[in-house]
Amino acid sequence: MIEIRFHGRGGQGAVTSAELLALAAISEGKYAQAFPSFGPERRGAPVVAFCRVDDRPIRLRTNIYSPDLVVVLDPSLLRLINVAAGLKENGVLITNTKFTSGEIREKLGIKQTLATINANKIALEEMGIPITNTTMLGSLLNARQVVHPDSLIGPLEKRFGRIADKNIRAFRRAFAETETLN
Repeated sequence: MIEIRFHGRGGQGAVTSAELLALAAISEGKYAQAFPSFGPERRGAPVVAFCRVDDRPIRLRTNIYSPDLVVVLDPSLLRLINVAAGLKENGVLITNTKFTSGEIREKLGIKQTLATINANKIALEEMGIPITNTTMLGSLLNARQVVHPDSLIGPLEKRFGRIADKNIRAFRRAFAETETLN
C-alpha cells in the first residue's frame, strides 16, 4: 500500500489532489481512498488530506501517520509545521518551492528523498492563478509513479471541464521539470 499525505491551505486544492489521485488509481483497477482532515478551517488555513492506493482492498480508516509520500502545496508551511513528521525512511517529500532540493534539505535537515518544483510559477504561467494542486500532482508522479500519468487526464478533464487543458499543461510541465535529490 502507498500512503500519501497532502499539506496545503484551504482553497489550494489539497483535498482535490487526493481525490483526483484516487480516481486515477481506481481507473487503473486499483483500490484507493482519499479523505481530508480538518475542523473549522477557513480559506487560507492549513489543511491536510490523505490518499491510499493499493492493489488489494483497503480496510484502514485512519489518518496517515507514517506516509510514503508527503506533498506540500504551499511553501510557507515548511516554516510553520513539520511536514516531514512520520515520513518513512525511504519516503519522498515533494514540495512546491523556488529553492533547490539541496537548499530544502539543508533547511529542513531531512535525509529522505526530496522532489522540488516551483509550482506557483508554473500555475501562474499555465493557468493564470497560483492554485498548485494539479501542478503538484505532476511533481508527485515524477517522484513516484503511484499511477501512470495518463491515468490522471480523465479525472482532470471531468473535474475541470473547460479549463482542463490549462490544468493538464501545468500537470505535464511539472512532471517534466521536477528536480529530485536522493
